[in-house]
This record gives sequence, C-alpha cells and structure tokens, in this order.
Amino acid sequence: MSKMHEVEAKPTALLDTMPRIDAWDKVTGQALYADDVRWPHMAYGFLIRSPYAHARVVKVDIEAVRGLPGVLAVLCGPGSVAAYGIMPSTQDEHALAAKKVCYLGEPVVAIAAETLHQAEAAASKVVVEYEVLRPVLHPGVPKSHTALVHPEHPTGNLFKAVDLEFGDMAGGFLDAWTREDRFFYQGNNHVAMEPHAVLAYWRPDGKIEVSSSTQAPHYVQRELARALDVPDYRIRVVAPVIGGGFGGKSEAFPHEVAAVLLSRECGRPVKITLSREEVFYTHRGRHPVSMRVRTAIGPAGRIRAMEFDTELDGGAYGSYGIASTYYTGALQPTTYQIPAYHFHGERWYTTKPPCGPKRGHGTTQPRALLEIHLDRMARALRMDPIALRRQNLTPPHSVTVNQLEITTSGLAECLDAVEARSGWRERRGQLEPDRGLGVACSSYLSGAGLPIYWNPLPHSGVRLAVNRDGGVQVFCGLTDIGQGAQTILVMLTAQALGIDSQRVRVYTADTGMTPVDLGSYSSRVTMMAGNATLQAAERMAALLLHVAAERMGVAEVDVLRKGEDFLVPMADRITPWDDVVKWAEEMQGPLSTVGGYTPPPALGRYKGSGVGPSPAYSFSACVADITVNTRDGRVTVHHLWVAHDLGTPLNRSMVEGQIRGGVVMGLGEVLMEAQAFNPDGRHRGPHLLGYRIPTILDVPEIDIVLVGEPEPRGPLGAKEVGQGPLNPVIPAVINAISDAVGIDLTETPITPDRILRALHKQERGRAQ
Repeated sequence: MSKMHEVEAKPTALLDTMPRIDAWDKVTGQALYADDVRWPHMAYGFLIRSPYAHARVVKVDIEAVRGLPGVLAVLCGPGSVAAYGIMPSTQDEHALAAKKVCYLGEPVVAIAAETLHQAEAAASKVVVEYEVLRPVLHPGVPKSHTALVHPEHPTGNLFKAVDLEFGDMAGGFLDAWTREDRFFYQGNNHVAMEPHAVLAYWRPDGKIEVSSSTQAPHYVQRELARALDVPDYRIRVVAPVIGGGFGGKSEAFPHEVAAVLLSRECGRPVKITLSREEVFYTHRGRHPVSMRVRTAIGPAGRIRAMEFDTELDGGAYGSYGIASTYYTGALQPTTYQIPAYHFHGERWYTTKPPCGPKRGHGTTQPRALLEIHLDRMARALRMDPIALRRQNLTPPHSVTVNQLEITTSGLAECLDAVEARSGWRERRGQLEPDRGLGVACSSYLSGAGLPIYWNPLPHSGVRLAVNRDGGVQVFCGLTDIGQGAQTILVMLTAQALGIDSQRVRVYTADTGMTPVDLGSYSSRVTMMAGNATLQAAERMAALLLHVAAERMGVAEVDVLRKGEDFLVPMADRITPWDDVVKWAEEMQGPLSTVGGYTPPPALGRYKGSGVGPSPAYSFSACVADITVNTRDGRVTVHHLWVAHDLGTPLNRSMVEGQIRGGVVMGLGEVLMEAQAFNPDGRHRGPHLLGYRIPTILDVPEIDIVLVGEPEPRGPLGAKEVGQGPLNPVIPAVINAISDAVGIDLTETPITPDRILRALHKQERGRAQ
C-alpha cells in the first residue's frame, strides 16, 4: 500500500458530498436506457410465449407468417445451439422451448419485423399445439412421471440438496432447553422501474454487438458464447444506463439470445423490449422458502446448537439456484456465535418462472425466521430481545463455525444505536394498546469470495489513462445499476491522484473496451472495483511523483502536494499537474496503469464452502414502531430506526439513499408483495395494479445511523451498503406486530387478512 493511500485514509469533505456524475442526465431525461438505443435499419422482435405452465409442444406451424408484410425472420425449435445457464454446473436453458414448456410465459417462437405492430400481428398467425400436462406448483416428489419438470434430471424434481454439519450437535442439544419454529417466506419480484430490453446485431463480419439492460455484461458475453457456439471475443456486450436491477438482470435471458439469433437470420439489428407482464414471467426473483429452525439454549441465553432446514421453490430452471440454496444456510453464524450448526437445504423444480437472486440473495428469507425465532425464545425465557442478541453476537476478528472470516464488525454498536434512538428501554411495554416495538439484526457480504465460474483471475480490473490535456480516463467493466458505482470510481481516482474530480471520466460496462469486472451483484462493486481503481490510481500517482522529482532535481520525499500542484518548499518551486503530466508523457510515452482485485482466499475447504466467504461483512440492526388496527388488520409503520456498519462511508448522500431504498423494499416484502400463482400456473397479478409495492404514502419516518470502524480490506475503509440494510426490516416489523397484539405469524406477506385470522385464532384459544 502506498504512502498516499495510508495518509489519505478517509475521503475529504468535498468528495464525501460529491454529487452523482449521472444525476443531471437522469433528472433531465437525457440518459439513454436500453430501450432508448436506436441503430440504423433496426428491426423489432417479439416472443410468442406459452399460455400453459406445463405442456408438451406437439406442433409449431410458422409457414403462414413468412410472407406477411414486414416480417423479416421467424424462429422456432431450441433456438440456441447449446443449453446455457449462469451456473456452470446447471446448463439447462434454451432460448426457445422445442419439446416442452415448463412455465407459463416460456418463449416458443421468435419473430422479427419492420415494426413491433407487424411482429405482433404476425404472432397471431402462428399455430402452436400443446399437450397440456398437470402443473407442478409445489416442491416435493411427484406422483407420476408426467409431473417431472425435467424427466432427464437424475434426481427428478429435486434440483439440489445440501447437508452441512459443524461442531458437536449431539452435545449441543444434550440437556438443553430448545425451541423450534417454522416459517414460509413468499417469493417476490424485483419490480425494477426499467423492464428488460436488448438490441443485438450479428454483423456481416461475424462479430456480434449487444446492448442490453444487464447487471453483468461479462457473464452475458460468456453465456451468449456458449448458447451460440461462437468464441467470446466475437461478442461485445454493452450495458447502457440501467433503470434498476436488484439482481433481476444478472444473467443471460432467452430474449437476449433470441435477439441475436433473429439478427443473424434477417441481417439487421433486432430489438426486444419486455412488457411489464413479461418481466414478471421472466422473473428470477426471490425464492419462496419453507423453513424450520431448532435451537438449543444454555445458561444466560447462550446459543449451544442450531438446526436450520430450508426448502426452496426454484421454478423451472437452475438460474443461480445452487448458490441460492447454500446462501439460505451460510450466513446465520456471521451475526451470532453458534458452536454447533447443522444446515439442510433443498431446491426443487416447479413449473413456475425460474427464481434467482434478489437484493440480499438467499439470505433474506432465513434471516426473517432466525430473528423471529430469537424474539420468541426471548419471550419464553423472559429476556429482553436485545439482551438475548447481545449475549450471542459473533465478535469481530473471529472465524465462524462454518469457517467464514469476520474482520470488522459494528453489530454491537448497531444495536446500541437503534436501542438508544428508538427509546427501546423506556418505551417497550409502555405503549398504547395495539402498538409495539420490534428489533432484528442482520449481516451481508461485501462481495462474493469466489466467481461464478471458478478461476484464479482477478474479479475486477481497471485500466487508467492520463492524457496530455490533464484529463484522466478510468476503464472498468462494472455496471452502474443506480447505486452510484461510476461516481465512486471518480471519487476514488480523484482522491488517490489529488486532483479535481472534474478531470476524471469513467467508461464502464463494455466488454469490448474495458477490463473484466464480474458485474453488479453480491454488493461487490465498491469493494472490488474500488480496490482495483485505487491500485491503478496509486501506481499512476507514484509514476507522476517520480517524474516530478526527477525533473525538479530532488528526491521524491521532498515533493509535496497542495491541491493539484507539486511543490518543492525548500526550492520554492511549484509545478502544476498539467505540466507534470506532459513531462511524464515526454519521458514515458502515453500514460497508462492497471489495477486488479482478487479477494483473499476462503478458509473453508468443504464442498459448498465457496458460498458465503467474503472479503468483509456489513452488519445492520433495525427497530420498528408499528400499530395494528385490530378491526381491519392493517399495519401502520410509524418509524424505523436502522443502524448500518459499512466501515467508512465514502459518500453519505448515496449511502443514505441505498439504505432508504433497501428499507422501503423490505417494507414491501413484509407487508404486501407476493409472486403468487393460480392453480393453472398463471401469475395472480403480473402488473403494477395487481402486484403491490410501497408508494410514498407507505414510507414511514426512517432514522439512519452509520456506525463502524474503517475496514482494512475495503477501499478507504468501506464495506457494503447496497443489500444488507434490507434484511433486518422484515423481521423487525413482524416482531413489532407480535409485541403489539401477541400473535405469532408464520408467513409473508403480513396482509390484513392474515392478521385477522391470527387474531381470531387467538380469541378462540382464550375462549376455550
């Protein structure tokens, strides 16, 4: 680590309050999203989707379409040359279904035409005949062969089973007080403001250009190469401005493959933009998970052992399913010391849209049950819920029972902050009837410790250039999905070089011109791309310092920096940045440096240990203040106190924006959102009238507290803030409802009808 990095351990006040570099374009409508991109002679694609959740494709007749006005190409069959999928061990998708459809909305035929209207009109002429099969809507072993989603799968509808055990389970449960709880967490969708869109061109020279609304251009490039059987280097994927992702745009999708195939067929660029309904059927959102936890408690409320079981409804295809399954068990020991831990997880195929990663990937559902479980244990033990949690906190600079390395941890400070701010001690138990307080904790990754396809290469690369005009260019493959990643690169570069941020331009999310970055997921961007950027910038700073010292005839230690100037105080010499840059180019040629980041090696060596390790972990705590209307079952959330340990906050306004966004998303998941289906496999509300999300009228007062010490592994001490603050909100609200009216709820979302049923059950129990 260079001297400059050590001295400038925290960002200056100027950088800490720096506005986002993309703000003006977004608020004035000048930002170009994927559907805004236009290429010459562009055609429009349309996908004919299955009206059934489970059926054999008996016949597809496209002959009547070929001569229709404006129609340029029609495709059916498997479409992609090879099966593909984001996880290398589960390549089970094709662009178009050939023999069987496994969820309502699965693409079967692709059409390209001069206009979208012509493509849609042509679709009405296509004849597709199906043999309808019974939908498989729940995990479990089917009773007949026809109910197998993928008959060729070696374990039937069981996609993945995981069983891990650490420590002395038998001894942990011996002579201990135990409690068991169960909970069902309903699936939900990302509902990003921008629907998916892609524009693809298979050029006459065989190169493929793709502009897509994606969080991971590098992975889309890889999967397109596999699906199309062409070399990676022939494919260029660019992500324009992204209107939200939350995990829902982090893999290759059928519409992306279909657009490329249609372009090859008609020789023109082809655009496909999904409707909101199509987004719900494309999905890749939060898994529905049924869960069970049993915990043994020793003296003073100390956890002795824990069993945790999860059953995931994965939908029709693999997606990120292997990682999702492991994640439902991996992070429980990061917040609480669990000396003995057994985890069993299963993910099942069903004939519903594939589930994948959503903000807090795989950790949100088990966190909800664990925190509810702790509250119920505290009540049974007559302990304060915060006191029980404090008794069991995983200490900083420790190793968990499942061999995850905890570095800095501010979870104790998070609990202190929300306890004090909410007036927990003074108010709890003293509120008016039907009003309650609830608490919960959580943790999350600051980047996954391993890439999706295992390799020893850097997870993020940066190339930095300084031009003779004094401007700086930063090239990185990361994708800014609204979190402000590009702004962070500008800040870090300006900080390390000691220059005005206006000098810095960033170029991102383009596999044809930037070094590889694995994408925006697992809250990895600031940690990984940030460290890579600092390394490249510090190397450039060292180069310029060396040049300045040599040209001014002094030792490097005699050169100081004041603003952008290089000073030699003893000789009363001041040289501006622009002059030093020209000296350096004269001596060195064009100025360029590179940086890269690879996480430290994981400690675990058991099968499945690759899911859970992270360079560092963030920690959160939340207290919710709510009222339950016992007449109509409605919950009013008055106030949320959220404390988050993210190390050093690099930009407070963006940090608070991320926390508020996560908190509001958590409110939606706990109180209203459900990706639910009818018995025929049809979504119950694939539109924004039928699928409720929070509006400004649903957002309570949110009090944010930032705690923690600088993280040594993070850029300038930073850890993640994108996903962690969501997780404690859900159980904090549920625990507050229990505190208010004394009911134990067993599934999300907590809708008024569920509250009323629980209250009526409570009344019947009292009357007996």
